[in-house]
Amino acid sequence: MAKLVKWLETYILPLAAKLASVKWLVAMRDAFITLLPVTMAGSLAILFNSMINVFKLQWGWDELAHILQPLMIVDNIVWNGTFALFAIYFAISWGYHLGKAFEVNRFVTSIVALIAFVMSITNIVKLKISTEDTVDLKNAVDVSQFSTSGLFTAILFGALGAGLFILIYKARITLKVQSNMPHAEWVALSTLLPSIFAIFVVGIVNYIFQRLTGTYFGSWLLNAIQSPLVKLGQGFGVVLLVTFLVQIFWFFGINGVSVFTPVIDSLWLTPENSNVSAVHSGSHIPFIWVKDSFNVFAWFGGAGGTLILVVAILIFSKRADFRTIAKMSLAPSIFNINEPVLFGLPVIFNPVYLIPFVVAPLANVSLAYWVTKIGWVNPVQIFVPSIMPPIIGPYLACNYDWRAIVLSIVNMIIALFIWMPFVFAADKIASEENNKRNFYMPQY
Repeated sequence: MAKLVKWLETYILPLAAKLASVKWLVAMRDAFITLLPVTMAGSLAILFNSMINVFKLQWGWDELAHILQPLMIVDNIVWNGTFALFAIYFAISWGYHLGKAFEVNRFVTSIVALIAFVMSITNIVKLKISTEDTVDLKNAVDVSQFSTSGLFTAILFGALGAGLFILIYKARITLKVQSNMPHAEWVALSTLLPSIFAIFVVGIVNYIFQRLTGTYFGSWLLNAIQSPLVKLGQGFGVVLLVTFLVQIFWFFGINGVSVFTPVIDSLWLTPENSNVSAVHSGSHIPFIWVKDSFNVFAWFGGAGGTLILVVAILIFSKRADFRTIAKMSLAPSIFNINEPVLFGLPVIFNPVYLIPFVVAPLANVSLAYWVTKIGWVNPVQIFVPSIMPPIIGPYLACNYDWRAIVLSIVNMIIALFIWMPFVFAADKIASEENNKRNFYMPQY
């Protein structure tokens, strides 16, 4: 342990310290942290809704579910106001913190970033009018692009719009404004030319992209990422590859599970259905790895196994701010909702946590795959709700196999040992940076 911590201090922490001084990364990290109230409220809505569905669909508690229907409606309203518009909130927060980092008007920068994002989304919606026919509705927007699925577009084009505004403003290509003008008018006029320039350049970039590709950037991005993987078959290498890609995408703020849902479903949902059918018919279980295998054996608390990070912080960290976020994130993490810790700590864009965030799930997936293949543990063969806590979830999913409990506990211990030195390292670098600037928590 001492050697590993020393290696981290020698090689990883200096790199992390350099990255921590990059204004763009600091602004992005602060943008995510600012949205912690959004992620917490949305996560609680998901948790309550999922529990009510479990009461009705899994446990048959119809009367209780009926009584809780008003809460379910409220949860849907809360979700529509939080995660359903997350990309919009991020574009605003992203622009604001870029303006703060480069010492230009924060509010104008946030508006330019938001405009740049909105201009880059698809404004044609395909409306299905029958089983075979669809019609294109122009100047219409699919609101799903405003959710986390549009986050990467918000990051790229928000950065482009805000960056151009900052560049032109810093170059003093502005209208000459008298200093004795009212402040609101002074701000509007002094930022007029940089704003117009940035907005029109983003518009031109989008126009050229559409002419060259025949599609909008947001749509192209999803297809370019997903289509090369759709034809891949099942196998250990593919399991590792998808696990790795999901973690990498999540690290950069993109919901990797959502991005690769077509891939995950095409590769592992049909096998899971086959396993469930085999259980009902009493026949041999045909597949060793299915969709829910990731959730029950590797993604404890959500992608990355961040429940184990929360536990590691509560056990080993001496930082009050880290421990506070971990305490707030513990309950959602138990039910596999990890946005509070991903965006609140944050893990996203945090170089200190990159290695364990990727390595821990890979180690867990590897052990679970081969233990299942050997036959020491039943394959996943029963659907379980995504909010089912660790230990209970594997036991039920593997058809009441006590060995699945043992495997999940072993995997959690392995993940804890992987996360532990990086929690120590995060404490150390945060303490060293504390006198210079608060590396993790933004100043307002």
